Amino acid sequence: MSWDSYIDNLIAQSKDTSGGFHVSKACIIGLDGGAKWTTDGHANAFKITPQEGAEIAKVMKSKDFTNFQMSGVHCEGVRYMFLKEQDSKIVYAKKQGVGATTIQASKTGIVIAFCPEGSQQGNCNKAVNVIVEYLESLGM
Repeated sequence: MSWDSYIDNLIAQSKDTSGGFHVSKACIIGLDGGAKWTTDGHANAFKITPQEGAEIAKVMKSKDFTNFQMSGVHCEGVRYMFLKEQDSKIVYAKKQGVGATTIQASKTGIVIAFCPEGSQQGNCNKAVNVIVEYLESLGM
């Protein structure tokens, strides 16, 4: 099974009524350890490093967001300012002039999406949630 198709699905889910997309990159990692489920070979892969994935997984699994609050959220070498967490399973972060990221955990995975500057993070959030709900419906 190729997890990369989930990147295409997530981006499609971010489409608004005028036809614009609000996610340009995405990836899925494991909740235990942060290993990538999607590959960096996909044209729209959010290419986080193994260290970034491990840190995101550690925070999301522990539900202790202190490190994100103090040090920010790191993806692709960019430090995003932690905005907030919701329900101990969703994280919102932003980098002025770059864009925003939405991170949401399912039972066994973490979906991470990038919303470019000027796009609507709300549409990104909804798209991430669609994928997470689908994974959870599969017991993942």
